Amino acid sequence: MSPAPKRPAARSPAAKSRVPLLAGNWKMQGTRPEAVALVEGIKAGVADIRGREVLVAPPFTALETVARLLYGSPILLAAQNLHWEAKGAFTGEVSAPMLRELGCTHAIIGHSERRQLFGETDESVNRKVASALAHGLTPILCVGETLAERESGQTLTIIDTQLRRGLLGRDAAAIRATVIAYEPVWAIGTGKVATPEQAQEVHAFIRRVLADLGGKDAEAGCRILYGGSVKGDNIDALMRQPDIDGALVGGASLQVESFVRIAQFIE
Repeated sequence: MSPAPKRPAARSPAAKSRVPLLAGNWKMQGTRPEAVALVEGIKAGVADIRGREVLVAPPFTALETVARLLYGSPILLAAQNLHWEAKGAFTGEVSAPMLRELGCTHAIIGHSERRQLFGETDESVNRKVASALAHGLTPILCVGETLAERESGQTLTIIDTQLRRGLLGRDAAAIRATVIAYEPVWAIGTGKVATPEQAQEVHAFIRRVLADLGGKDAEAGCRILYGGSVKGDNIDALMRQPDIDGALVGGASLQVESFVRIAQFIE
């Protein structure tokens, strides 16, 4: 007889107090008319959802349009990046105060595509986290390892380094106010996904690092999202893990039906 499948550990009272966050990162996708159609569909699809938060992160060009459509809605709005200075001679950049003015509540920081394609470092990520917090935005700090790093056994070392450098100088309250997104680089846009057990292992490690950096309050209160080919057919199993508090969704957030299904995950 085959052994019974291993059940995930029950969520602790602290875990149950963390409101799940389902975030859609649209990346460089969507004209303003396309953004209107997408966000209107998402608004209708999640209108009756309770006990969780839903967030969308359109490209900069659609932020104001989407913000107007979300006015009075519980759906949160995020930017996909920001500059660490509030203003200055930084051609092509956008600052935290500008994003706040548009209605953003969150900012994605340190996504692997920013690190790999645009040269972002742990140090620049740290400065962006500090700026977001200073101007009332919730940072969504992304961390994750490449396939080569995972295969060479460096996953936890990479995650530890990115977390400690990204949160350097932040106190317990700031760490608690930050959202962490674990995105294994090898699973982003590839169709591959970490198993719920693999994701949980890293999420539990992240929580231990948070405890070391900010104490029990930061450990218990900080939300940790999983990202990397999240879809409607794997979200339920991921969300049953005790240290997974939501998802940062890429491609599946560009279709109303698939993103609404993710937001409606079954615990």
